[in-house]
Amino acid sequence: MKGMEFFAGKRVLLTGHTGFKGTWMSRILVNAGAELTGYSRGSAKEPSLFELADVRERMDHVVGDVRDLAHMQAVFEKVRPEIVIHMAAQPIVRDSYKDPVYTYETNVMGTVNVLECSRRCGSVRSLLNVTTDKVYHNNEWAWGYRENEPLDGYDPYSNSKSCSELVTHSYVNSFFRDSGIAVSTARAGNVIGGGDFANDRIIPDCVRAIRNNESIVVRNPHSTRPYQHVLEPVFAYLMIVRRQWEEPELAGWYNIGPDDCDCVTTGDLVDLFCRTWGGEASWIDRAEKNAPHEANFLKLDCTKAKTTFGWHPRWHIDEAIQRVCEWTRVYLAGGDVPAEMDRQISLYLEEN
Repeated sequence: MKGMEFFAGKRVLLTGHTGFKGTWMSRILVNAGAELTGYSRGSAKEPSLFELADVRERMDHVVGDVRDLAHMQAVFEKVRPEIVIHMAAQPIVRDSYKDPVYTYETNVMGTVNVLECSRRCGSVRSLLNVTTDKVYHNNEWAWGYRENEPLDGYDPYSNSKSCSELVTHSYVNSFFRDSGIAVSTARAGNVIGGGDFANDRIIPDCVRAIRNNESIVVRNPHSTRPYQHVLEPVFAYLMIVRRQWEEPELAGWYNIGPDDCDCVTTGDLVDLFCRTWGGEASWIDRAEKNAPHEANFLKLDCTKAKTTFGWHPRWHIDEAIQRVCEWTRVYLAGGDVPAEMDRQISLYLEEN
């Protein structure tokens, strides 16, 4: 990605910085010389990519809840961010069925609070709200959803992110249109990569099974998703942030996903993981009875981002899985995780 020098010395506030994508984003930004403040509930999960990535001492690590407007406002007033990237969320579909209230409070009111603090702050020039490909009303059709398709996620997680999109649209129309603050949302597909330890995600399930010398359990091998390596959306987010700072008229709503050839079934993804890992890696199909509803077919049309920014995905699914396996081997061997993250970041940048 050209333009990383843009972030040197910029005051950036990143919510959700201790999460999977947030940690990769944090590593990239501190390496680029940004004055980074992270705002997150912390990294209580073990293992934690944030703790492995060696970024805590290179940034302003703030423990806070996006539902707490007063605390967030105080942080904004202290930091005076020029760039805000909102990634904090309750991101798991199945967890949203278990606790829908927390999901809506975090994903909707958390977004309201970020937008309100940005509106009051007076220093923000570029703001990005990261949502999901699941914001669309899913017709289970064979072509990708475009940014002008109806928003109406089915489950509490997807619907709360649809609401987050609508909240952002309202703030743009009501407050930001002539404020000098460029605001976009980015709707990314299913993200894979080294260091994702979440429950109910297929690549973390693969890694846990390999670590425990077990077969990988796949709940729905026939579901099709727009899988992409974590560096694809993270660098796309940074591209949007930079370009809308330079040309505010580019602010808008953007899909960020892989090309059609990389929209694969979960079964195909796990097959590829097993072949790449080698050895005795294997998986079993274990469909759950009475499982919560999840979409079977979903992909994105990313023409808008491609034509607006000249952006395109760099790594196909086989290379993405290769990077996952490389990172995992380093981690399981007790190797240098930050160095492996930097190696993969450099490899990605070389292809831009």
